[in-house]
Amino acid sequence: MLGTLAEIAALVQGRVIGDGDVLIDGVSAVEDATPGTLTFATTESFVTAASAGNAAAVLLEERLAPSNPLKPLLVVSDARLALATLLERIMPARPRGPFRHPSAVIESADGLAPDVYVGAHAYVGRGVRIGAGSAIGEQAYIGEGVAIGEGVLIHPAARVMARCRIGNGVVLHAGCVIGSDGFGWAFAEGRAKRIPQVGNVDLEDDVEIGANACIDRAQTGSTRIGAGTKIDNLVQVGHNCRIGRHCVIAALTGLAGSTIIGDYVRVAGQAGFRGHLKVGSRVTIAGHAGVWGDIADDTTVSGNPARNHRDELRQQVMIRKLPKLFERVEALERSRSE
Repeated sequence: MLGTLAEIAALVQGRVIGDGDVLIDGVSAVEDATPGTLTFATTESFVTAASAGNAAAVLLEERLAPSNPLKPLLVVSDARLALATLLERIMPARPRGPFRHPSAVIESADGLAPDVYVGAHAYVGRGVRIGAGSAIGEQAYIGEGVAIGEGVLIHPAARVMARCRIGNGVVLHAGCVIGSDGFGWAFAEGRAKRIPQVGNVDLEDDVEIGANACIDRAQTGSTRIGAGTKIDNLVQVGHNCRIGRHCVIAALTGLAGSTIIGDYVRVAGQAGFRGHLKVGSRVTIAGHAGVWGDIADDTTVSGNPARNHRDELRQQVMIRKLPKLFERVEALERSRSE
């Protein structure tokens, strides 16, 4: 039970229209709403559907609030932020120590804070340091010499390879690999010869890495992810990349080695980066974009090769007009020949 609608409004700094005493026992999407749940609407069509559905009340932004609501409303300035606050209240609790499962292998416990949680069949190598309040999930692997900060959550089967550094408050989701070898090869005598990758990965505070994402260790030095950056599932970050603070990178994006990205950059899904290039701060990169060159600050790009978004849209419009243009040219040529 979350409480009354009025109590929830106080939690998310919103206001109630209608009955503030209605009891809310959960949060649900419009199509899954049941009596007693709070649903949410981010567009006018969803407001209509939510009003006609089974939910007890509707969370929405001021601009969407109807003048004659059919249900009690919880009106907020930012629906997504309010929803995040509510879902944090009902999400399952993270593992808490002190706890060391008997099946876990801990080569040396000297560097582990007393309240660290280590799940079943996890491996913690020699010389590892883990800060207070951190949790190592089942079957996770922590390599030799890794440094992990405070309040870190490493989900089951995540891998942190040797000598990597994990800052405070980092979240690593299941199956991700931090510090796999960079893709470095030199050709000699007709064969690819491996270039040793002797650097590491440095994840700054509050970074989150999605499931099955791979962050390669540097050839020398560090592959670095800046504080607050969030990386989605199935993202590849090549060796010696440097990603700034508070960036958001969506699934299936690939960064070739030595790509440098500034702060507050947003990258949509399936974008690709050539490598050895520089992307400025506050840049937005559209899905499927192919980034082949440097991008200046405060730019929005799309297409392959990526270019200014407005220019790309103009080109797409012109391409769609090409069939009619060809028809006109062919008609002119026929008229001349006649």
